[in-house]
Amino acid sequence: MTDTRRALVLFSGGQDSTTCLVWALQRYAHVETIGFTYGQRHLVELDCRVPVREQLRQQFPHWAHRLGADHLIDLSLLGQISDTALTDERQIEMKAGGLPNTFVPGRNLLFFNFAAVIAHRRSLSVMVGGMCETDFSGYPDCRDNTLKALQVAISLGLDAPMTIDTPLMWLDKAQTWALAEQLGGEPLIELVVEHTHTCYLGDRRQRHAWGYGCGMCPACDLRRNGYDTWLDGGMGVATDSRDTDLDSESAFTPFADTNVDPGAGR
Repeated sequence: MTDTRRALVLFSGGQDSTTCLVWALQRYAHVETIGFTYGQRHLVELDCRVPVREQLRQQFPHWAHRLGADHLIDLSLLGQISDTALTDERQIEMKAGGLPNTFVPGRNLLFFNFAAVIAHRRSLSVMVGGMCETDFSGYPDCRDNTLKALQVAISLGLDAPMTIDTPLMWLDKAQTWALAEQLGGEPLIELVVEHTHTCYLGDRRQRHAWGYGCGMCPACDLRRNGYDTWLDGGMGVATDSRDTDLDSESAFTPFADTNVDPGAGR
């Protein structure tokens, strides 16, 4: 059954956000997309956004009427104040604190806050992101607790319930490939392989079985290993009711884990 709410998907043009976009198209009555330029080295990923949207319309016409406007936001200031391997030409390596130097502090926090402004203006009450706490590099702004807290803060700040959906939160990369197959079969798998981009270095010259990329950066490693595991094992999709169950109250209520009143303190 279709959820009548309107959704906004944080859509970069990568594998995860494309899978989340299709997940949202299957679920919600109206879906818009938003992307951000922030001085990222893999800017080519954003170039994939329009072709992916066009391919989805062509190959999955039953969802075409649900796919609404696209928004591209300039957050170049984030790149100017960041000191990371995603926004500067430097070797990717681990830092002393255990995080890779590809971590852009505050990136997802800013993305969701700016997305919330667009969502509020356009009467979109759900925001969907491809964050994951299973196969990930340890980024603190990808963690479930971070995003639950952010959901509450945004809802309080807007004085309106705003849901953050993260359908990949408890899936590893092999299960993300399996979810894409479940949602759109072989056509969606081929679309992800051919038209999305993940490589941190922005390499579109080398085409592998799993897609384009340098084949050496952490993003390529995750994508390749997940693809190989999915092919070898025929992975099923492990779901979590907090993110995927339409009947779960916590999937819809931004205050499900708190006793906060959005109007408190006014």
